[in-house]
Amino acid sequence: MNTSTLLKHVALVSDTQSLDFPEVARVSAALQRQVQGHFGPTWDINATVDAFAQLEDVPIDYWPIIIRDDIDVPGAEGVHEDDNGQPFALVHYTPAWSLTASHELLEMLCDPTGNLVKAGPSPMPGQGRVNFLVEIADPSEAFEFGYTINGVTVSDFYTPSYFDSVMATGVRYSWTGAITRPRQILPGGYISWQDPVSDHWFQEVYFGPKPEFRDLGRLTASQRSIRNEIQKRTPEAKAKRRAIADQALTAAVKESVTSSSTAKAHVIRQRISTLQKSLGRNGGK
Repeated sequence: MNTSTLLKHVALVSDTQSLDFPEVARVSAALQRQVQGHFGPTWDINATVDAFAQLEDVPIDYWPIIIRDDIDVPGAEGVHEDDNGQPFALVHYTPAWSLTASHELLEMLCDPTGNLVKAGPSPMPGQGRVNFLVEIADPSEAFEFGYTINGVTVSDFYTPSYFDSVMATGVRYSWTGAITRPRQILPGGYISWQDPVSDHWFQEVYFGPKPEFRDLGRLTASQRSIRNEIQKRTPEAKAKRRAIADQALTAAVKESVTSSSTAKAHVIRQRISTLQKSLGRNGGK
């Protein structure tokens, strides 16, 4: 059995008074479209995304994404495992929380444990083939490389071709096309890998005016998730993404989408009223 095609269920739930259920439901619908129409076919992953009013309502076989406004400890935001080894994600509530929720959703679906690696040529001179940690949203995680679904900002993600040895024309390396070659990182993004010769983990990060390399040293096997250990050592990634996104996500964009939805709802309500009156006159015939 190919377990990658088994249907996975994800719950989106707010655990903060700052975020009401209608907004959670609106973002959940956008994430469902992203998974079904974009991410799922690209990575051969089948999943559903549903909104719930509270954590206690989430069925036990769902992987919850929980939005809170008190996640300020380095390494807390992201994908984790409960005591039974089942994944869940924590998202810090900000005006751009949908971008982060999309980011964590895609990474959780692609690699629930945070330990999946893919071999490829190292971007660092002097190294040979290395093991890249599969973090499909990190190289193009900045707000400017995201895109919108029904007015909701979601994250870009790379495709399986991202780890190709050579660049080829006509190949899609990320969903939006922002990434144009294998193993490329964009401003605000990063990529991590393990060098089997030194047993050190390295990164190429793009948080300043140009990309730079980092040596993170050894990450021991006793640590449950390599992804979480990497994120603890890269705090500026989420901070930078969040700061830029919060500035860019203006109320005008949300208002334009809300106005369109309100106008359509008004048309439907008028049609319902007309049907009721028509059926009432005809005795329901």
